[in-house]
Amino acid sequence: MNISYFTGRNIGLPPPILLALLYALLAGVGAALLKLPLAATIEITWMDALFTSVSAITVTGLVVVDTGSDLTFFGQAVVAMLIQLGGLGLMTFATLVLSTLGLPIGFEHRVFLKEDLGQTSLSELLSLVKIVLRVVLLCEALGVALISLVTVPEFGWTTGLWQAVFHSISAFNNAGFALFPDSLTRWATNPVINLSVPALYIIGGLGFGVLWDISRHRRWNPLTLHSKLMLVGTAGLLAWAFVVFAALEWNNPGTLGALNSNGDKLWVSWFQASTPRTAGFNTTDIAQLHDSTVLLFISLMLIGGGSTSTAGGIKVTTFIVLLLATYAFFRRRPRMRAFGRSLGFDEALKVMALLTVAGMVILSGMFVITISHDGNFLNLLFETVSAFGTVGLSRGSTGELDTLGRLTIITIMFLGRVGPLTLGFFLATTTPTKIKYPESKIYLG
Repeated sequence: MNISYFTGRNIGLPPPILLALLYALLAGVGAALLKLPLAATIEITWMDALFTSVSAITVTGLVVVDTGSDLTFFGQAVVAMLIQLGGLGLMTFATLVLSTLGLPIGFEHRVFLKEDLGQTSLSELLSLVKIVLRVVLLCEALGVALISLVTVPEFGWTTGLWQAVFHSISAFNNAGFALFPDSLTRWATNPVINLSVPALYIIGGLGFGVLWDISRHRRWNPLTLHSKLMLVGTAGLLAWAFVVFAALEWNNPGTLGALNSNGDKLWVSWFQASTPRTAGFNTTDIAQLHDSTVLLFISLMLIGGGSTSTAGGIKVTTFIVLLLATYAFFRRRPRMRAFGRSLGFDEALKVMALLTVAGMVILSGMFVITISHDGNFLNLLFETVSAFGTVGLSRGSTGELDTLGRLTIITIMFLGRVGPLTLGFFLATTTPTKIKYPESKIYLG
């Protein structure tokens, strides 16, 4: 089978641009399916359907309809499939289909796969895809087995198993969609939920490249610098968020203060410390958080997870490189250093480009939303950053937005998911300089 039609060679589009168009096409198909009468128990508008579809394909989790009660089993299945496609990656899924059908995977298809997985080389791509698929299937199957220990006794085999499947897919893909209006608050102190669900979205948020690296070496020293930075950065952010969240919310009667024991408070602190970096689930009322905790969550949502993962945000490694660049500047070092390796000036430029684009998207989105919605500024900022980081946590402002506000959030969610693909393409593409200008100095700071 000739799959050249699946590439942009004949229409002159770069691979990441065409990938973005494919994501948009799939979002449109998902909206059409959700608009069908058999997909919902209530009458939903095209805007509701489009918002839900984009939120699912971008693995965000922001909702304007109640997934559990407003959508039928068919509608929930559509959302789950969109989450799986969005988290796994269109090209990875296409590779799975072609391999299953015994069809050859040509060079052009591998170029798209390279862009979708954020790799710099075409070599060993198929090995990476196999690892990705094995990890996804294994993790989601284990997630179903563990979550069903809670859902099946409470809801019965049919409903309980479906809830386990849906929440396992949503968790591993860092989507944050839940079948209950209060997310997972009903199981706020359940050890099984507090261990299995975070394990799924933490593993999914590490990045497929890191998981592949770990599967090949299984020891610390041979791991790549990227893997080491991701593992250390993830552990550090989890520990920091856990301690700070517990300290800020311990006596808040709207969150941890309402719990009966210190053990329950620690369970909720752990869950909420791990979820803001793109998972989107919650086991306490996000609307009742102190403003200081809201700012903590905004910073974590902006950082996000790992490159080539199911998570969003500017990515953990970007944040670490920013810290390394700052440290190197104050130590007057020409290069950044970490784990016996060095990073050049180009990496710092890439970080600045990513931060600039992220800041412009968030500020532009906030500007448009505040034009038509004069609400709580901090809440609107929370929703906007949640959309950009494809997190899905909400303080209740999403459902109050008008058409312009919802279209803005839809755009931000889409940019938060497919934007890094496009931006990464330009960052990885170098153009030789034909003209050189004399250097000069400007005053900074």
